[in-house]
Amino acid sequence: MRSLLRSKIHLATVTEANVDYVGSVAIDRDLVDAVGLWVGEKVLIASATTGARLETYVIEAPRGSGTVGINGAAAHLINAGEKVIIMGFELCEKPVQPQVILVDGANRIVEYLTERAGEMIPVG
Repeated sequence: MRSLLRSKIHLATVTEANVDYVGSVAIDRDLVDAVGLWVGEKVLIASATTGARLETYVIEAPRGSGTVGINGAAAHLINAGEKVIIMGFELCEKPVQPQVILVDGANRIVEYLTERAGEMIPVG
């Protein structure tokens, strides 16, 4: 079995960071659905701003809100205003075609992408 990228939200802007929340990342339901993430799913988050990386789980933010909120202890590593890459993985025996989206500064979907050898290519 191999762990392969299945879902990716590329360059989302963190809209809030709350150290007093129990934990997790709150993601606009439109983005969750677009890449096939599940509420409660473990995700890897990498800050494109600082290079910080962490694992947490997904909670749903209101659909259309543009919210990407880093909560709990993770908010000590990634702050509001940072650009992040949110990735979900799958254990499988065969290659998986990941669902990848590029978002703008308001966390609205700009493009659906596919990755090939380090480059991102628009789908369609």
